Amino acid sequence: MNVLQELKTKILLFDGGTGSLLQEAGLKPGELPETWNITRPDFIVKLHRDYLEAGCDIIKTNTFGANRFKYNSSFEYGLKEIVTAAMENAKRAVREAGKGYIALDLGPTGKLLKPIGQLEFEEAVTVYREVVEIGAAQGADLILIETMSDTYELKAAVLAARENSALPVFATVIFDEKGKMLTGGTPKAVIGLLEGLRVDAIGMNCGLGPIQMKPLAAEFLKYASVPVIVNPNAGLPRSEDGKTVYDIGPDEFETAMKEILDLGINVAGGCCGTTPEHIKRLDRLRKGREQKLPGDKQLTVATSYASAVEFGADPVIIGERINPTGKAKYKQALNEKNMEFILEEGISQQESGAHVLDINVGLPEIDEPEIMALAVQELQGITELPLQIDTTNTEAMARAMRIYNGKIMVNSVNGKQEIMDAVFPLVKRYGGVVVALTLDEQGIPGTSEGRIEVAQKIYREAEKYGIGKKDILIDALCMTVSSDPLGALTTLETVRRIRDELGGKTILGVSNISFGLPVRENINANFFTMALYSGLNAAIINPGSEPMMCAYRSFRALAALDENCAGYIDAYKDAGQTSAAGAGLISGDMYSKSPETPETAGTPETSETPGGVPSGEGGEARLFLSVLKGLKEQAGRAAEELLFDKEPLDVINTCMIPALDRVGKGYEAGTVFLPQLLMSAEAAKAAFDVIREKLDESGRSGGKKGKIILATVKGDIHDIGKNIVRVLLENYGYEVIDLGKDVPPERIVREAEEKHVPLVGLSALMTTTVPAMQRTIAGLKEKAPWVKVMVGGAVLTPEYAEMIGADAYCSDALASVSYARKIIG
Repeated sequence: MNVLQELKTKILLFDGGTGSLLQEAGLKPGELPETWNITRPDFIVKLHRDYLEAGCDIIKTNTFGANRFKYNSSFEYGLKEIVTAAMENAKRAVREAGKGYIALDLGPTGKLLKPIGQLEFEEAVTVYREVVEIGAAQGADLILIETMSDTYELKAAVLAARENSALPVFATVIFDEKGKMLTGGTPKAVIGLLEGLRVDAIGMNCGLGPIQMKPLAAEFLKYASVPVIVNPNAGLPRSEDGKTVYDIGPDEFETAMKEILDLGINVAGGCCGTTPEHIKRLDRLRKGREQKLPGDKQLTVATSYASAVEFGADPVIIGERINPTGKAKYKQALNEKNMEFILEEGISQQESGAHVLDINVGLPEIDEPEIMALAVQELQGITELPLQIDTTNTEAMARAMRIYNGKIMVNSVNGKQEIMDAVFPLVKRYGGVVVALTLDEQGIPGTSEGRIEVAQKIYREAEKYGIGKKDILIDALCMTVSSDPLGALTTLETVRRIRDELGGKTILGVSNISFGLPVRENINANFFTMALYSGLNAAIINPGSEPMMCAYRSFRALAALDENCAGYIDAYKDAGQTSAAGAGLISGDMYSKSPETPETAGTPETSETPGGVPSGEGGEARLFLSVLKGLKEQAGRAAEELLFDKEPLDVINTCMIPALDRVGKGYEAGTVFLPQLLMSAEAAKAAFDVIREKLDESGRSGGKKGKIILATVKGDIHDIGKNIVRVLLENYGYEVIDLGKDVPPERIVREAEEKHVPLVGLSALMTTTVPAMQRTIAGLKEKAPWVKVMVGGAVLTPEYAEMIGADAYCSDALASVSYARKIIG
């Protein structure tokens, strides 16, 4: 029996913490836990065996941080040596215990992926592939990808596991208490991504204790169609006598986990701070419980890195404007590989109320695969809306699907066998929601019956690839009524029958209905309303068309989808004063959409920013909005324009800092996500570079507010948090001395003394490296008592930070900026 077969019959248990127990056993600050596979194999074997004897079914190899960034030619041990030793220890423990499955443990690399970091997506895939190949060859039973805080890195790890082994893949991520990942992902977005990638079991670990995880577990069970995993910490950490301890012992853990097991989870275990005794209590809890695997939720969901859009009764708007048809400016931009037009159009459609953005870059004279991949990457940097790739080029489709951070929409497939043979394998590999046109080798059927037959043919073929009906949107096809008077009626009948007879979901490119007619928007809007009433789930339209959006909002109000008509009222309450379509841009909102839309990422708040918000069409407004929206080229040009008649500091203070503050407020409110925050910072940097050049030409110094040292502490190579903090601090005018990662306490103290800095920021992701942080703080207090120390990282809490002597705990990058302002100004 393999692990997936056994999972069907009983609740399975993972083991508990490793690093926290290694610390208790003498792991030194800065010492890499994976080296104990070689230097202290007997201890690792005993730890595995203790967990197995406590009742766990699956042990995790001691390879959480094993990758090329730590174990390379410059280190004492190579990657293959470390992973092989870890597998040998695990296999020995299983032999001695007489039972157990071995999970090859893959943790985060510690680096952010492009566009918000420096690590290339394919390099991340390679980093994980190297470990997978070694572990699979050594006999692992499954692969566990755990403690992931970024869906993009998560996808890279899943692809590496799937493409280089035949092993089952389990994946767990970290959420904060607001139910968000570091880069903004929600449970629904994570579930959509992982189920699309055919992961066998999904869930969460680390970061939180079982009490905080309970509502998140309930949300996973609500949406997931695969087994759900919950591996919490033993509560929250604190420091006692220089040691890290956790606030939930085995008794409290058992009580809290009983409530989670009662919800119906399928796999349980522990993370930081848990011990064999915690797992023994879990084993006692599961006895007599029947395994209840989740049923297929039949949810049609497209996702981005941060949001999920569900296709159901509430109609979805797919913006059609990123398309070169009839757009000379767009064609020129594509030929020049200028993404600015695409980014502006994407933002404009989001402001107008789109929930998904369609991308078409098809021109005969361009390299469509290259440009499609570039467009997807750039759009993901500035919008959290899911994307729909619109192409007949399967190479372009494959490249976009591979690098997309989420569960993408694919436009399109049809009933032609050749097309299905090309597209469905890609969807099986990468996941996605497919737009399926009701045409085949015989063309477009003239009757509803004929189109239904094509739809059924597509469903049957997709099922051969494991692609269910829930991941297909049938396009019933709009035939222009100017040439086919019955075209609209045939389409509407097909939409109704797909809903009522086939239980399927539908989509239409609405504007096709009116070709050749005057005042086309009249026809389009009325047909759109008729289609919505017939059960249409999604429409590809121009969200900037007021008649179309009016039809959409009116339908939602009339169909009882808009509670208390709040969305309709919000859109038109000022109709007598301003244009509803333009309200977002005029007010300076970063993004503007109707609050009644299907679940997507939120929008930044619209309250006034300190210093005022530039309005109108002048350079100040353009710079403010460019920074707000993360448009680097625009920001640089707008700054250059303003410097003709404004002082550099005036440009910074009246446009750039207020824009960054606005984005910061949205981030703190959970309505702006990390990629958008960093892209806004990059846009500000582009403007700062122009201003700095102007100052250099005039012989004046731009000046800095003060110096700040940042470092990831000894033993920790995870510098994601530190790098994010650096970007924001620099763009608020501070001079950052970045000492990098794995920095010894002595060096940090020496640099603080020599540079006489007022503030030091320390980062740690792993429990095992917090003692190094504590030693660093102690050294700073002794040698540089004037220095204030702010700390952050996944394993820290405000109480823990206070106990190790830090002056401030900063939960995120914005909190670090706020503290810097308090200390330095």
